[in-house]
Amino acid sequence: MNWTERRERFRAILSGNRCVHPGSVYDAISARIAEDLGFEVGMFSGSIGSMSVLGAPDLVVLTLTEFASQANRICRAGSLALLVDADHGYGNALNVRRTVEELETAGICAMSIEDTVLPRPYGPNGKPSLSSVEEGVGKMKAALSARQDKNLVIAGRTSALAIANLDEAIKRAKAYVAAGVDAVFLAGGVTVEAVEAVSSAIRVPLILGGGSGQLGDLNWLATHRVRVALQTHAPFSAAVQAVYDTLKALRDGVAPRDLKNIAPPELMRRVTRADNYQQWTRDFLGGA
Repeated sequence: MNWTERRERFRAILSGNRCVHPGSVYDAISARIAEDLGFEVGMFSGSIGSMSVLGAPDLVVLTLTEFASQANRICRAGSLALLVDADHGYGNALNVRRTVEELETAGICAMSIEDTVLPRPYGPNGKPSLSSVEEGVGKMKAALSARQDKNLVIAGRTSALAIANLDEAIKRAKAYVAAGVDAVFLAGGVTVEAVEAVSSAIRVPLILGGGSGQLGDLNWLATHRVRVALQTHAPFSAAVQAVYDTLKALRDGVAPRDLKNIAPPELMRRVTRADNYQQWTRDFLGGA
């Protein structure tokens, strides 16, 4: 697969003057749907990875190997430029290097490394906390040193707005930029004032975890150097509800022909790329 071309497309978005919403994806079919609908970027998060692969909540019990394997399935399904949430890099700075190696090989275009202490440590206090700035900087440098394709984007992700305060967020953003990251991801606690302050303090693109009002206005976001703004991970929840409703209806005795909201054959052919497989069958198997 040619990963470089899609990475160049993602970098063009970062270096441009507009903001885009990514499509939240979790497997090959959802990635193809997002691409067919015109999404320029896909987003695969750690939480959705945990739920789609393990059926587990977002408690960082998913392994790097499992996450990278699913990311690869998403990437090979088409040419969607994929941004992934690599959590804390699955360990210390040495683990971060391994994380970059595996995810770059998987075909992703961009990844974020966060500064939250993960997984939850032992003890009664379940409140999230931040790693030290020094550890965060070390992880960013490790990530940058590990990539082989310089088109791969490394974003420093901070939860300081949610866990600490704006001053701490700016301090960390500046430190990660000084370490060489390509973008800063603000996760949680994002406000209009915070975006204005951080975008004034640093000169690299921003990625946001989503919001409403001005935080959902692509034009306003673009003027404050936000280039990617998430819109939650509703597609996976919608898929869960659809499967639940269909199985419940069947269990309750509804005939298959009477089921509601079933994908029509033409949509199934499109998302499975059936026409391509039919052509390959004719070309290589002598089939009709």
